Amino acid sequence: MPDLVVAGAGMAGLVAAAEARRLGAQPLVLEKLAEPGGSMRLSSGVIWRHREFDGFRADCPVGDERLQARLFQRLDGDLRWLEALGAPVTERATSNPLTTGVRFDPKGLTAALVAAANAGESAVRCDAELTDLPDDAPVVLATGGFGANRELLREHVTAEADHVFIRAAPGGTGDGLRLGVAAGGEVSRGIDEVYARLMPAPPAQIEPPDLVDLSQLYATHATVTNERGEGYRTHTWSEIDVAQWAARQPRARAWLRVERGRLAERVRERSVGDMVDAAEAAGAPVRRDGDDVTVETVAGITTTLGGLAIDTHAEVVPGVCCCGADAGGIATGGYASGLAAALVFGRIAARAALGETP
Repeated sequence: MPDLVVAGAGMAGLVAAAEARRLGAQPLVLEKLAEPGGSMRLSSGVIWRHREFDGFRADCPVGDERLQARLFQRLDGDLRWLEALGAPVTERATSNPLTTGVRFDPKGLTAALVAAANAGESAVRCDAELTDLPDDAPVVLATGGFGANRELLREHVTAEADHVFIRAAPGGTGDGLRLGVAAGGEVSRGIDEVYARLMPAPPAQIEPPDLVDLSQLYATHATVTNERGEGYRTHTWSEIDVAQWAARQPRARAWLRVERGRLAERVRERSVGDMVDAAEAAGAPVRRDGDDVTVETVAGITTTLGGLAIDTHAEVVPGVCCCGADAGGIATGGYASGLAAALVFGRIAARAALGETP
């Protein structure tokens, strides 16, 4: 029998299993999809934190300060642990002066974590789903939130759930939330919040490898309206607010109108013009009128920010811990690295579930 059952083989679940191995325990990881990695494999691979804790609090003012402090204090050491497992680093910078972190190759990161979790055995089992909590082993829930479940998105996030673009891994359908609540857990604050990006609207063709490159991240330089002509002015550097706003607009649409003179403006590695061109090449409706360019976008939901309420030991109820997108209350009210939370609280969850000091 395993010493620990982990539901989900995304970033958080694999980290929990790898940490369990480090502690000498035998984990069993059940992944409903055909391959491990979850949304981690679809990401840019950047794992980051705010440079200053006050900045973290300012960006995510409604989040649990105790959980935020744990993430802020532990991430640097956990990144070194991740590198020691052999996860390949591609860049030691985030291109954002407000943050610090490391960029990993997502496929290599997944492979390193799977190898650490397996440790020569077959601990990670794909095409296998945890449908009920076991009676004979502690559990870590790390199933990826409910960003891929339109029914739950409609219930908790937006009436326009049928129209949003799903950027989440298809396994994130709310299994952890269901199991945790059934065990007596509570729902966190921010259950209506999501991490989203504006994406090229249909008939654009978007494949999983294109999710990062096709993100339209220039609302700061644009006039933003919905299909009724009602405007919105973004007020965060991450632009998560405008994407959440768009998710609740008719057909989850937003139009970004940019003056031609601003197409050369840079948004970290890319120019506004680069992003517009990418949307047009993908097939999105792009209108070029005189001095303006207008791009039709749709809100693309990557993951949920609310989920199960956890304590600083990542515990939901005795014997059931939770991490990754299944855990809420960390980035509530704003935006923070989901991969960072998965890393830090994945390790904490494994230690707590096994009775070790978190």
